[in-house]
Amino acid sequence: MIYAYIRISTDKQIKENQRFEIEKFAESKGLKIDLWVSEQVTGTKSAKERRLGPLLRKMKKGDTLVISEISRLGRNLMSIMSMLNLCMTKETFVLTVKEKYELGNNINSQVLAFAFGLSAQIERDLISQRTKSTGMAKSFREKIRPASW
Repeated sequence: MIYAYIRISTDKQIKENQRFEIEKFAESKGLKIDLWVSEQVTGTKSAKERRLGPLLRKMKKGDTLVISEISRLGRNLMSIMSMLNLCMTKETFVLTVKEKYELGNNINSQVLAFAFGLSAQIERDLISQRTKSTGMAKSFREKIRPASW
């Protein structure tokens, strides 16, 4: 099965733009979209809270997900990586129109997934460092604050 996923964040965005891009791409690749899934929801919501979650769980080995761009999967790298990892684990394919990614069960996809995974790990580490720094700064400010404040 070939699925197309469209996500817009606000009512100011137009679903038809993504649909047109995907249709044009599918036609150029000789693909027929079997099922369209579209929604208006922020990318900060987890896949479980969106129509995307059930779609990813439904996909089987050999299925393909077509999206206009990788950012349609989520707002941050970690959530995108987790979805791509799920797709690769299930041996499904992800095709992106704008970036021209063709992610599947091949060495190039595995290298790209590794790079994404490494980026996600770096992002997690940076977030952890910022959180610790903020906590330390707050603790320091509380220790030096005069009693009259």
